[in-house]
Amino acid sequence: MPQSVTIVGGGVAGLAAACALADSGSRVTLLERRPYVGGRASSYVHPGTGEVIDNCQHILLGCCTNLIDLYRRLGVEDRIFWSGAITFIEPGGRRSTLSSTGMPAPLHTAVSFLGAKCLTFAEKLTVAQGILGFLRETPGDSSDNFAQWLVRHRQTPRTIQRFWHPVLASALNEDPEYISVRYAAKVFREAFLFSAEGGRMGIPKLPLSELHAHAIQYIESRGGEVRLSTSVDGFEPDAEQWMVRAGQELFRSDRVVLAVPFEAMQTLLPSLPKNEASEALRADLGEFHHSPITSVHLWFDREVTDLTHAALLDTTIQWMYNKSALQSDSRQDAGTYLELVISASKALVPMKRQEIIDLAMRELGIFFPEVRRAALVKAAVTKEVRATYSIRPLLDRVRPAARSPWPGVYLAGDWTATGWPATMESGVRSGYRAAEAMAEDCGEARKFLAPDLPPTGFMRLFS
Repeated sequence: MPQSVTIVGGGVAGLAAACALADSGSRVTLLERRPYVGGRASSYVHPGTGEVIDNCQHILLGCCTNLIDLYRRLGVEDRIFWSGAITFIEPGGRRSTLSSTGMPAPLHTAVSFLGAKCLTFAEKLTVAQGILGFLRETPGDSSDNFAQWLVRHRQTPRTIQRFWHPVLASALNEDPEYISVRYAAKVFREAFLFSAEGGRMGIPKLPLSELHAHAIQYIESRGGEVRLSTSVDGFEPDAEQWMVRAGQELFRSDRVVLAVPFEAMQTLLPSLPKNEASEALRADLGEFHHSPITSVHLWFDREVTDLTHAALLDTTIQWMYNKSALQSDSRQDAGTYLELVISASKALVPMKRQEIIDLAMRELGIFFPEVRRAALVKAAVTKEVRATYSIRPLLDRVRPAARSPWPGVYLAGDWTATGWPATMESGVRSGYRAAEAMAEDCGEARKFLAPDLPPTGFMRLFS
């Protein structure tokens, strides 16, 4: 492995690459422009409330084997709350819970699904027929979007509204007409069909920056350095090395990993040597688009729900996370802190803060009557306009591999060619892939990627 590596970007992609390379004996310098690590999976003190909040809620699933591997490296695996059940709540408060009952995959959730009250029996058959379309294989990336797939498979407005949209909006942060069928299928196969383990939901029990800050100690304990509040603005090849410029400072290293979002890569391109491959990358980056997430943070003077998390049906709000319960080890205050999430929230971006809070309060009271009796102590709204990239049909054609147009420079980020959509799992995979490509170029055969969960039960017959 190279003696020295500079990693630009302290999101989960950069942290994964840094930890893998530091483990392999490289001297790592990680540069992050913000005063904390985590990138788009981070937390900060909200100026209006004085509370530490996540920029938006991030979860993981049991099938996220590489993210779990990273958390295991950092010693924070036990800081994840795991749940094998998802509760769907209808307006009025009626609940349906989807969970495994011990039957072999893909039937492990069949009993709870058949018992769900939020869909009629005919609607359940319609959903089941649709899911059967994903049973044998993950389809290739085509020009079809998932909205077209839903029409082709005769899904009704209610099955879309009460099943397909809640699951895919949260997993892929996009509306069906902009979702690649390939990645919709991947979500259902990995999370719902392959095994009960793959569908378990993990929710961090710590604020995200506190969780990911364990990577700083991990890197430094292996001889590396993490420089926060350090913005990179230039690159110069120097013989067999690279000079990375950050203001008045220069960082010299054998290799460089650019672990930044696609829009940051667009900004960095002019500071890198121009060649035919870099011009192709510039054109490919123009094919990426953002999709926003809006979160509403509400603090009440009393307990308003006994649930840790739930999917809320037929409303603008899609998911509720009870942060008081999830972060009970670090939160001792009375009352309830809820985070409400609206994925692909294009309609909310132009709305004013108070309008969104009023909307959230009206809708929340439909599900939890105690909200109407509770006093709202404080509230905050976060709009992540660049929360994720939109996983559109045929995007795989332009997602780049780990090797960049420049010798000794590698690309990482959830937008690169990981085979996964815009998730923390994709970010970690990209960091590990960059480390593997670097090792291979140095004449070493090192593997950092964790294996996928194998199909279980009857699903072994279809794989």
